[in-house]
Amino acid sequence: MKRCFQSLIIAALAATMAIPVSAQTYPSKPTRIMVGATAGGGTDILARILAEKFTASMKQPFVVENRPGAANTIAADLTAKAPPDGYTILVATNTGQAIAPHLLKLGFDPLKDLQPVGLIVTVPHVLLVNPQEKARDVKELVAKMKAKPNEFNYASAGQGSTQHIAGAALNLAAGTTASHVPYKGSSAAHIDLMAGQVQLMLDTTSSGMPHIKSGKMRALAVTSPRRSAELPQVPTMAEAGYSSVEMSTWYGLYVTGGTPRPIVEKLAEELQRVLKLPDVQERLRGFSGEPGTLTIEQFADMNRREFDHYGKLIRAANIKAE
Repeated sequence: MKRCFQSLIIAALAATMAIPVSAQTYPSKPTRIMVGATAGGGTDILARILAEKFTASMKQPFVVENRPGAANTIAADLTAKAPPDGYTILVATNTGQAIAPHLLKLGFDPLKDLQPVGLIVTVPHVLLVNPQEKARDVKELVAKMKAKPNEFNYASAGQGSTQHIAGAALNLAAGTTASHVPYKGSSAAHIDLMAGQVQLMLDTTSSGMPHIKSGKMRALAVTSPRRSAELPQVPTMAEAGYSSVEMSTWYGLYVTGGTPRPIVEKLAEELQRVLKLPDVQERLRGFSGEPGTLTIEQFADMNRREFDHYGKLIRAANIKAE
């Protein structure tokens, strides 16, 4: 009996010691960074920045894995159901974490099954049109949309995405009826927008800025309270007469729920270190991004507040998954 009791004590001590040891050796093998959108979009760009920096500093490969679709929730579902060991991490947006759960039936709980690590960046949206579009500002575009209501479609990165909500908000504010066309990520939507298959898109500056600067898309307004430093000539939606059309997308880092706290803290510390690097800050400023500075707890609180906020907005606007 005494020997059995001693064995139990040893086993218990070994279990309690496993967490700090695992954190000290983490990572000891490749880590997947899950992305719920296609390559080339804002989420993918940020994930690849983190992958490059994490790989260099933690001496193990961090590999981006794109799993687009279902409003970014496929990648989130895979992360939520992965072993809670820190080797599957997620770059998510408020699309998957705060909007989609109110529109889609999910196989996981985004507030319980995913552990927030830190806020990466917050970026505004920008109203984009094809360069051949004759409307030169929001007023002219809205007038055309009202004159020919069946000829205008707006693209989004997927059902329940921030682009979807922003487009619905514009319709509501302007009294227009542009139809929603969802895609599996912004990059796929951009192809059709540039080809004229869809007429407008309220995309993130992180996704749209390269095409704006190359002249392949034209920006009519930004959805932030102030003009973008990267697009100083582009007015805000408030200046255009639609102050209610205000939308931003935030990107955050998550791990599987139940991941040992020391591993979560290690990733959080590494994220903050990366966000302070001059070259990373320059890249984030390049698409009007504001780097995150929140602690683990502050980001978790923000995540829950955003979840509640979008739930109320979606119910009030009667937005449904199409």
